[in-house]
Amino acid sequence: MTPKIDKASANDPSLDSVIAADKIAALKLASVSRETEARLDRYIALLREWQAKTNLVAPSTLPHLWTRHIADSLQLVDLAPSARRWADLGSGGGFPGVVLACAMAETPGTRVHLVERIAKKAAFLREAIRITASPGVVHLAEIGDNVDRITGPVDCVTARALAPLHQLIGFAEPLMRQGAKALFPKGQDVEAELTEAAKYWNIQPQLHQSRTGDGWIVELNAAERRS
Repeated sequence: MTPKIDKASANDPSLDSVIAADKIAALKLASVSRETEARLDRYIALLREWQAKTNLVAPSTLPHLWTRHIADSLQLVDLAPSARRWADLGSGGGFPGVVLACAMAETPGTRVHLVERIAKKAAFLREAIRITASPGVVHLAEIGDNVDRITGPVDCVTARALAPLHQLIGFAEPLMRQGAKALFPKGQDVEAELTEAAKYWNIQPQLHQSRTGDGWIVELNAAERRS
């Protein structure tokens, strides 16, 4: 039986077995190396420690950290297998940015830029990158300032649970103009978001069904603002 969940219960030992079972389910959806698994274990332990004082994820999702957040983030790697330089806008608790950095830590040339505007969350992200020894760089900045903060080329830009799609495209478009692909995880209302985005942008989206639920991932290779 899952214990009652709130922010303060993140370190409740009664959650341990629930999270362990969820981890098994998640790794069936997205398998990783033993080294990556160890990095992700350290990350989850840190997240649970910080969650008690800083709201990094919705408390209701704590029993499903691995399936709801880890596996959901890992699937992006398969959609951009050649990408080495990533930008995660509005990284929050580190999904997908820290997960991507953990998964690709042994891949030469990997660099994940994590852009976060809230200082407490940026501090958490820096600690997560440090303890997992992952190739991430944290930028404490407004999301719209990402182009000025990120130096060098970006292969793929992503954002999860940050803003409606038409706003995400606005944040990402400067990076896309320089050659980045965009991958945006979205929920069941993706069609409505695409309809709204088409009012502002000329886009040719490709949709990928999420492995971890009823959501979708919107892939964009270009975006041009409508005049």
